[in-house]
Amino acid sequence: MSFEDRTWLSPDGLALHYRDYPGSAAATPVLCIPGLTRNARDFEGVAERLSGARRVIVVELRGRGQSHYAPDPMTYVPPVYVGDILALIQQAGLGPVALFGTSLGGIVAMLLSAMQPDALAGVLLNDVGPVIDPAGLARIAAYTGRDVGWPDWDTAAAAQAATHAHAFPDYGPAEWLAMAHRVARDRDGLIVTDYDPAIAVPFSAPPPDPAPDPWPFLNGLVGKPALLVRGALSDILSAETAARMIDRLPQMELLTLPRIGHAPMLDEPECVAAIDRLLARIDAARE
Repeated sequence: MSFEDRTWLSPDGLALHYRDYPGSAAATPVLCIPGLTRNARDFEGVAERLSGARRVIVVELRGRGQSHYAPDPMTYVPPVYVGDILALIQQAGLGPVALFGTSLGGIVAMLLSAMQPDALAGVLLNDVGPVIDPAGLARIAAYTGRDVGWPDWDTAAAAQAATHAHAFPDYGPAEWLAMAHRVARDRDGLIVTDYDPAIAVPFSAPPPDPAPDPWPFLNGLVGKPALLVRGALSDILSAETAARMIDRLPQMELLTLPRIGHAPMLDEPECVAAIDRLLARIDAARE
């Protein structure tokens, strides 16, 4: 299924990009938000499979892909992203959506649900919860924002393997090359990561003191159909945090994928079936 490239305007005036895959208005639309350093290409498989039967919108957060880079790097933070997504929902005239969020996208989903729960018909959180494992956060901070380039796609694929081999132990050369094409682009013959390196700047800001309790961010999801996908090798979402999330949200299904870390691609067979179950529940609740 083909898509249309569209833009919306952020509250501070940035032109932000999304892919709009057409589909039946009778089904709940899906809104996908990628992770920290990722872009709309991460959701190509999901969007192509689901579109037609329903509309699928895949956003690129500010500073990623075809979205404009922010002049102030301190706007690369979740509360600003939430404002951007709410602006999209308003400008595109979207009713309640099924929100699929990977990693940072899931954090945005949780914050949005707390601020405006009526905007969401249901949610898929991909390998993320209210509590982030410090080891995984440190690992991501270590490689995010390095303005590096590679001379060719094979070298870029090798770099992805070196960085993420722990999370995808069963990947081979074809999978690493596919990942390189998802996360990078060709800039005048140099292969570079497809995001503004300044997204790493907020990592250097001191954390709030005292730190807020993150668990109330789930309150907006109470009673909504939900799916939590976790990679069994994840260093971002611990098994303990996932279990506590299910305790707080009994209607949330937990799917743990073996031999995968952060973050699953959502095209795994078990995940495909779980997504279909989630969407069936969301559509049924809408009737």
